[in-house]
Amino acid sequence: MIVAIASTGCFKVATSPSAINSTSKLLGGIWVTVESVPGATPNSSCTNFRWAVTEYTGSTGSGTYSATCFGNVNITGTAQGTLSGVNVTWSAAATASMEGQSQTCAINLSGVATLEVDKIRVPYSGTTCVGPVSGTEILRR
Repeated sequence: MIVAIASTGCFKVATSPSAINSTSKLLGGIWVTVESVPGATPNSSCTNFRWAVTEYTGSTGSGTYSATCFGNVNITGTAQGTLSGVNVTWSAAATASMEGQSQTCAINLSGVATLEVDKIRVPYSGTTCVGPVSGTEILRR
């Protein structure tokens, strides 16, 4: 997530030119939701994650993400994370907005994503101005 979200999600990692190439192959590019895993906090799940992995520095990385929460709240923000084996420990800060509303809402998310064969599993939990959120997204490039 993200990735670096994603995120969320939005993670790139490198320690040398060869690490940049292998990490780019593992995490680089744009990841999008292919599945929202049941079990999120009732009425507070987020979907449609999009993680753009853009920057590498050592074993950490950063990038941008977006999502839709509560069914009609648009989320945009940045995320950073650290890659260790197949796990990415990440955190993200974002702003939520709704069409036709001038107020915005701060959001903070975190989790430990797991790289799988052709996808990344991104559990998340966090806080918003209207309460806690949690869930799991499965993303693919």
